[in-house]
Amino acid sequence: MAEKQTILVVDDEAAIRELVGEILEDEGYNVITADSAEQAREKRRLRRPDLVLLDIWMPGDDGISLLKSWKENGGLYCPVIMMSGHGTIETAVEATRLGAYDYIEKPLSMAKMLLTIENALRSGQLEQENKGLKKQLQIPPAPIGSSDKMVHLREQALRVAKHGSVVLLYGEAGAGKEIFAHYIHAQSDRASRPFVKSIVSSYAKDQTETQLATMMFGRVDGDKIEYGLFDEAQGGCLYLVDINALPMPLQLMLLTVLRDNFYMRVDSFERIELDMIIIASAQHDLRDDIEANQFNDALYNCLNIVPLTIPSLREHTEDVPELLNYYVDQQTLNDGLPYRHFSVAAQNFLRNYRWLGNIRELRNLVQRLLILGTDTEIDVDEVEETLGASIPIFDQGIDKTLPGSLYDMPLRQAREQFEHDYLSYQLKRCGGNVSKLAERVKMERTHLYRKMRSLGIDPKKFSKS
Repeated sequence: MAEKQTILVVDDEAAIRELVGEILEDEGYNVITADSAEQAREKRRLRRPDLVLLDIWMPGDDGISLLKSWKENGGLYCPVIMMSGHGTIETAVEATRLGAYDYIEKPLSMAKMLLTIENALRSGQLEQENKGLKKQLQIPPAPIGSSDKMVHLREQALRVAKHGSVVLLYGEAGAGKEIFAHYIHAQSDRASRPFVKSIVSSYAKDQTETQLATMMFGRVDGDKIEYGLFDEAQGGCLYLVDINALPMPLQLMLLTVLRDNFYMRVDSFERIELDMIIIASAQHDLRDDIEANQFNDALYNCLNIVPLTIPSLREHTEDVPELLNYYVDQQTLNDGLPYRHFSVAAQNFLRNYRWLGNIRELRNLVQRLLILGTDTEIDVDEVEETLGASIPIFDQGIDKTLPGSLYDMPLRQAREQFEHDYLSYQLKRCGGNVSKLAERVKMERTHLYRKMRSLGIDPKKFSKS
């Protein structure tokens, strides 16, 4: 069953609140009510509604004043429909100027009210969807691939979507973690509710603890409410990318939220019940961060209830032809690029390519070939030219000296060969411990992971356990 949308009904007449509330609940909405502007502010603090029905004439602050205060203190965040039994044209114009979606007169025509609500909710939803529409079009409705590995992973994701509330995704950059996150959301009973994505690593280092807490959980300052990521995702799905980049104080806050199943905004003691799927992702094993005292062990245990590892494209290259066809069709239809198809030889070449950038690299390659090419068929020569010469790295054995032929290699290949053997040698000395390796070679761990991936080095192969 789809997650219900929430409507806040604000009216000082109890009979109208009860009647409207009963009708809306019969129509499948979740209804909360308030009998005054003051109570409406409190209810709106506790739960961000999807729509507000607001009476104009009330004791104390009237509806127009309340609408104005919301507008001035952080924005409306959702459609507002004004109601009045004896309004004027000037009142309707003022409400519209302040951002109200529409204005309906009392006595209420229930058919008109329901139609106005339906249109307002649809308008609000379209506005949210259009904010990232082009990016959304790049995301497949389901993870692509007919390999046993991808079929099994889709089945796991489907089970998670039906029963899970906290999910942890592992995988290299570009491997398709976001595709799986969207798939889990789309297959859940919250598919019609928001999908909110937040890349933790893009802002965590530049914000203070208070700023980060406000960004995540929101903030209350008098009558002003600053909604956070958790407010935006209520009823839907919150996707936290690079969860390992979250500073330790925020990790402890998130741990408390997951344990207690509620959160509180900054400078507020009001508890807001947690009502969403939380999906976190990381590009490496978080246990390594725990060992380095950079990730909270208890938070890891809370997140690791349902871990899914998204394989690199190198691990399911039999899906490359299917992925090529999908992205050709997608970019032809959505971006208006000219249609081209890959020859069998080109597909076979790409099945054996290293794909260090995974699915993202494949998608970008398709785009370049469609933009720059002229012939209908994409042959293997054009693919090789577009990719540049693939430079193989050979495992010389970490206990051997560098081969004399190293000096006969192109500079780039020689450099990568040396880096491969050097890091393999150091990993063996560290027993596969990446934290110790980072300290030994004087590299930041995130860059080190990226470098090892590009060189095809798996630290687990060097583990002593």
